[in-house]
Amino acid sequence: MQPRTQNPAQAVPGAMDALLSAAKVGKDAAAKAGVPISTLDLVETRSSQINGCAVCLDMHTRAAKKHGITEPQLHTLVAWRDSPYFDEAQRAALALAEAGTRLADRPGDFPDEVWEMAAKHFDEPALAALVLNIALINAWNRLNVITGQVAGEWTANYVS
Repeated sequence: MQPRTQNPAQAVPGAMDALLSAAKVGKDAAAKAGVPISTLDLVETRSSQINGCAVCLDMHTRAAKKHGITEPQLHTLVAWRDSPYFDEAQRAALALAEAGTRLADRPGDFPDEVWEMAAKHFDEPALAALVLNIALINAWNRLNVITGQVAGEWTANYVS
């Protein structure tokens, strides 16, 4: 397997630095707001499943394991609504991630019930951090999927 082209984040001068800086800001904001890194791992993995990004799935499942996400959680993440392995805060974050990733799949505005469920578990700084991280993983997914980037052992170098 070969990518169609170099990842634009690497090809466009300054883009990788800007994206990595934004990712650091997002992770730092989540940590400061009390969002567990494992919850971010679930959100990033679920959005990457929806978008079909093998690179991000490889990277974020590795990170999820490192941060305490269990095999049963990873195995049932695609069906999290019907799985007993997620707590209510994780479910709220996953619903937010799915709705934010699938914006074009529904008519009208972002679902109030999804936002309200998330707001029961996360305060405003935490919600802001979650939304930022959801937007960022979707950007990474699109860069990788559009250009046909290939997953592999190299992703282990980017797991923190």
